[in-house]
Amino acid sequence: MNRNRLLLSISVFILAILACGGSVPARPNNTPPKAGIPKPNNAISISIIYAPESDLYMAEAIINFNRSFSNGINPVSGQKLATNERPIWVEGRTGSSGTVHQGIINALIAPNNVNVMTPTLFSPSVSHWLALVNYQTGRPIFDLAESPPTALAPVVMAIWESRLKAIQAKNGNNPVGWEELLAVMNSPNGWADYGISGNRTTVFYGHTDPYISSTALSTLIAEFYASTRYNAGETALRRLKMEYVQNPAVQQGVRQIESLIKHYSSRTTEFKEYIAQGPNYLDFVALEENDLIYINQGKTNYKPPEPLVALYPKEGTFWHEHPFAIPNADWVSPEQREAAKLFTEYIRSKEVQRKILESGFRPVNPDVPVGYPIAPELGVDPKQPTTVLNVPDPDVVAAVQSSWQYVKKQGDVMLVVDVSGSMKGAKIDQAKQAANRFLAMMPTQNRIGLMKFSGAVELLDSPTSVETARNQIGDKITSLEANGDTALYESISNAIDALKASEDTKNDRIKAIVLLSDGQDTASKITLNELVAKITEARTGRNPILVIPVAYGTDADIAALNAIARASSTKVQLGDPKDIVQVLEVISSYF
Repeated sequence: MNRNRLLLSISVFILAILACGGSVPARPNNTPPKAGIPKPNNAISISIIYAPESDLYMAEAIINFNRSFSNGINPVSGQKLATNERPIWVEGRTGSSGTVHQGIINALIAPNNVNVMTPTLFSPSVSHWLALVNYQTGRPIFDLAESPPTALAPVVMAIWESRLKAIQAKNGNNPVGWEELLAVMNSPNGWADYGISGNRTTVFYGHTDPYISSTALSTLIAEFYASTRYNAGETALRRLKMEYVQNPAVQQGVRQIESLIKHYSSRTTEFKEYIAQGPNYLDFVALEENDLIYINQGKTNYKPPEPLVALYPKEGTFWHEHPFAIPNADWVSPEQREAAKLFTEYIRSKEVQRKILESGFRPVNPDVPVGYPIAPELGVDPKQPTTVLNVPDPDVVAAVQSSWQYVKKQGDVMLVVDVSGSMKGAKIDQAKQAANRFLAMMPTQNRIGLMKFSGAVELLDSPTSVETARNQIGDKITSLEANGDTALYESISNAIDALKASEDTKNDRIKAIVLLSDGQDTASKITLNELVAKITEARTGRNPILVIPVAYGTDADIAALNAIARASSTKVQLGDPKDIVQVLEVISSYF
């Protein structure tokens, strides 16, 4: 088909990036925006699923592309369309790269699975996922050589400027990487030895889930590269090999890096919001360069108290190229393939590439030079990265991914549930459903305990292995009943004591209290100020105790819960009976 003879209109699916705390999308999934462009009856329909960060420019690009065709103009050639040329209808939506990659795999080998996806175009953040689809299906579903990049972003460590300058001063302004970050952790007085004042001396780090997030997968591979360099003596390693991924010394080195973790998350959204609050929460977090720019431009809910800067680790990092890939699958017709190629060409055009640059990505079109906002005043260096890691073979990438449950930092979590009288009815029923879902989502290497409170506080189970808890604690969750007053402050105080009593001094573990409450304190023997002081003291160690309050319903004491969250450098999560399961699912990914 002549690609200059295509006519297009639009229907675009846009999944709003979920706000921290489990807010529901502003528009239901699969609902097209009101672009005012009708779909032609004879249109060739194609679909694209793209990484959430691309929504900064992709939704507008689809609309403009389709509007041009609906007006009779090919947006690539600029030529008027002939009367016999068929239009194309583009449907687009966002999707986490790991989730979509699994949906495509399921469509090919497990079509009855609940997660099945059949897009005409798949645009993950990085081509790792395309290679994994090929490897895990045993079929050449994606031709990587024919999956061109559309927007570039290196993976960086977003670190506070004061922290990076302190490390550089300590190391003679030499390049900084994982070696220097670990040196802070292993220094006798931590940050205090680097001239950073405050009562917290340890390093706090965060990254997302490598089964879902491209940034996390690239970061975990980079950690294995760094550990191989320092723990297997392979300083000139060009490509990570299976023997190093399986090397116990290398795995232990990755565990040491992961021991810096304060908590994880399934989504970058949480970290973009959390780190923007300031150095009290995290020292550095793995992000795409464009996310760091987004934070420094003040586009999150918080204005950073000082600049974040991009650390391009001296050991190397990866480029995310946001490829456009057409699956070699029976759900893509020849006409759809040609239409997808035309759309790819449009996204790589100067017009769209300028918008991509404005959104904080580096353009792939050489006619669009790198410029603002890829600039030092927004914390990034257009001359970096100077060391780029080679992508390992797909079987090695899969092995790195599967190793995560063994090298990640494990967690001890106390689930604290309000069972006061105000929780009666639908609230307690939905809370129990959410709590059991939270339990089901927890990785088996973690430990979980259960506490309930009304007028009094009762420890039902100290933290125990998740496998044991799913039977032991699951039954106790199901039998919860609501009645009585609300000893909110006392419940958190007791939960802190219970976590301290269960500490395993041999292992670094994430320590967290997840509080679900719908009301105001009416029965505690301690004051809010006393509780805040106790929480503040519990957050200063190498493994601080996090308190993550969930304000359940409209009657929750937001002021008190905010004070509790601030003392723990966390944030109140908002939920109600309709979405509390979703909220606790998001929180479960922190561990």
